[in-house]
Amino acid sequence: MLKVWGRTNSINVQKVMWTIAELGLPHEHTNVGGAFGGNDSAEYLAMNPNGRVPVIDDDGLVIWESNAIVRYLCAKHSEGALWQADPAARSHADRWMDWQASSLIADLVTVFWGLIRTPEPERDWIAIGDAATRLNNQMGILDAHLSQLPWVAGDRMTMGDIPIGALVYRWLHLPMERPEAHNIDAYYQRLTERPAFADHVMIPLT
Repeated sequence: MLKVWGRTNSINVQKVMWTIAELGLPHEHTNVGGAFGGNDSAEYLAMNPNGRVPVIDDDGLVIWESNAIVRYLCAKHSEGALWQADPAARSHADRWMDWQASSLIADLVTVFWGLIRTPEPERDWIAIGDAATRLNNQMGILDAHLSQLPWVAGDRMTMGDIPIGALVYRWLHLPMERPEAHNIDAYYQRLTERPAFADHVMIPLT
């Protein structure tokens, strides 16, 4: 059976759990990392030498890095749907997944940790403000893109929407100033109609 390790309040774990739920895969989940600890144990580091979450074990195949896990599960279980068989079509999902990891996540983490996990007297307001400005500017690129398409890679949901959708939820619910983004708002409403998204992503930010 598919096994998953990682705390459910991690955005990267949420991506994987959302994917598993979309695919209806039987699995075992173990909370690891954060308040649960365990990600520095010898057993865990043998699976992922980075000590990060999530990690999966699919009948002996161990995979770490959340976007790699999402790609693997979609390729194995959802070819022609979440995983587009045509390489050219799939490249649209791939680029948005990589864009999330390369252009968005670092600034989101700075804002998230600063506003959610750091006591107010200890917050670096300059770093938070600078990261929020960069993040908002990047989200403007997504908003413009979604003016042309209902989903990031076309007219239906693909694996590309999973990293983007998880980040959109956090961006919309962080206690920060945001520019108007009507296309992202409409996109978010489409996401909320998916039970797997509601169950695994739409949870309190902690």
